[in-house]
Amino acid sequence: MKKFWVLFSLFILPLVFYIFLSKGIYKYSNLPILTEDVIDIKELTNTSTISFENHLSIVCFLGNDSSTAKGSLFNLNQTIYKRFYQKPYFQIIAILPEGSEALYKEAIEELSAFTDISKWQFVYANSANIKALFNSFKTPFNLNENLYSENAFIIDMELRLRGRKDDEDTKDGKLYGYNMKSISILKNKMKDDIDIIYYQLKKSAEKEQRRKREI
Repeated sequence: MKKFWVLFSLFILPLVFYIFLSKGIYKYSNLPILTEDVIDIKELTNTSTISFENHLSIVCFLGNDSSTAKGSLFNLNQTIYKRFYQKPYFQIIAILPEGSEALYKEAIEELSAFTDISKWQFVYANSANIKALFNSFKTPFNLNENLYSENAFIIDMELRLRGRKDDEDTKDGKLYGYNMKSISILKNKMKDDIDIIYYQLKKSAEKEQRRKREI
């Protein structure tokens, strides 16, 4: 019996550990693309300084009822923004209806009082453009009558909606958006999925550096 446990610890345990790591690395290195060719945010405004291109964007639709959206705004700020805002390419884009500037003035000022909001982008657009942008994500969700969605979305640098195809909490396994009302979803799902994208970017950069050295 003693020999068995010695053999087990020397050979079997390392093999099991290797298989576990291999599966973890595979899962960690891939975050599915759910929608391609979403509308670029710069097409909704008169300025081209804000764009999905060359950015990792977290997009939320806050609508014209600030009392409903404020909790979502602060949950996203505390759980996601503060963790990633110093990372390259990162930005959060909040889509707001034209005319709601005064409604959100106080909330934005409150946000900036304890947060560097330089990577927050607040974009005001008309309802038709907001709906067009949202529909281009091709999700099963809908904006409510105030143009609000409880979900935040990940748009990568190539204008693609990223998410999950094996989510255990959705009917078909596809996770298109992350519920901003749920701290646990933001912390345990969205944060992890953003980490995966940064892992992919790191590996791609390392691969490109190796390619250049070989030339």
